[in-house]
Amino acid sequence: MNVEMKNIGNLFKDKRKEMNLSLKEVENATSIRMNYLQAIEEGQIDKFLSAVYALGFIKQYASFLGFDGERIVKENEQAFKLTKEKQDFSYGIGTLEVRNSSHGNMKWFPNALWIIVGGVVLISAWFFAKFLGVF
Repeated sequence: MNVEMKNIGNLFKDKRKEMNLSLKEVENATSIRMNYLQAIEEGQIDKFLSAVYALGFIKQYASFLGFDGERIVKENEQAFKLTKEKQDFSYGIGTLEVRNSSHGNMKWFPNALWIIVGGVVLISAWFFAKFLGVF
């Protein structure tokens, strides 16, 4: 765990407590999930998906607390160097085919049903109009 990040987290936690705010209240105000807010306050930004999210959340949280998020990041650049490896997502077209294959053959059924119902309504209307002598 990075000591600088831990200090920043403590600064945020102390300010939040000074403002008498719970993590839930901060979550509601900032739309940052509580688990990410806890990670920031504990100095464990490696729990984030990427450095971009971490920096964005930290700047937003800092701004909410009345700090200058840009200044905090610039003054502590070393603290924000994440060691987490870039995630490799190994799903693609094949996964999409498998995901949709369970009911893929029935996609036409609702449309066909509406076409049949529409046809029956039109034919019924024609016979009704013919019966009344409109045609």
